[in-house]
Amino acid sequence: MRLALNLFWMTFLILAPSSVLGAELTRPEVQSILAATPAGQKANFAGMSLAGADLHDLDFSNVDLSGADLSGADLRGAKLVGSKLVGAKLPGARLNLAWIMGADFSHADLSGADLETLVVSAGLQTLPKEAATFVGANLSGAKVTARFNLADMRGANLSNLQASADMRNQSMGLIRTEFSQANLTDANFQGAALAHVNFAFAKLSHANFSGADLNQADLTGADLTDADLTGATTTRTDFTNAILQGTKGYR
Repeated sequence: MRLALNLFWMTFLILAPSSVLGAELTRPEVQSILAATPAGQKANFAGMSLAGADLHDLDFSNVDLSGADLSGADLRGAKLVGSKLVGAKLPGARLNLAWIMGADFSHADLSGADLETLVVSAGLQTLPKEAATFVGANLSGAKVTARFNLADMRGANLSNLQASADMRNQSMGLIRTEFSQANLTDANFQGAALAHVNFAFAKLSHANFSGADLNQADLTGADLTDADLTGATTTRTDFTNAILQGTKGYR
């Protein structure tokens, strides 16, 4: 039965006309492709359309989703461990509780996506090999509560990011977004909500924080060389040992 499924999907992907491949895949079709992928091989959804699909809790570990259209898709609880999502389209997608260890979202469009309570490590601390990659990714307007410790987010667009800690629900201690030790060189945080966010020892040279809410954010030891803080609110923001050479708008 498994062999038959393998042959069916291999034949489908090779012979199907572009009009069929351009059609949006359904959850059962995605599950069939994942199940039919031979052990030791990686499923390939590169360039395919899964827009609006119900993909919650599916295992896409090490799957190639480069350039795939996942606009508005439900990826809650999905496993994207080691997955390749370079250039993927994820605007408005829901990734709450998704597993993203080692995933590559370089140049992906995550604008307006929900990225709350992401699973980013097997333990309490993120290991370098577990850090996700968001180089040049677009997270503008995304809603985020997650740890991006050690993540590579150079040149990422995080404008209007909604990452401030929700102080109404903190009975178990401060639950907040973390970018500690992340590489955010040239990142754009213009107009972002970043109250209580942890940027300790992050690389933030040339980052744009103009108009951002940085109230009570932790920028301890962060490198803000030539960063732009024009119009940012920094009430009780911790700049202890931060590098502020050439920083604009700092007061």
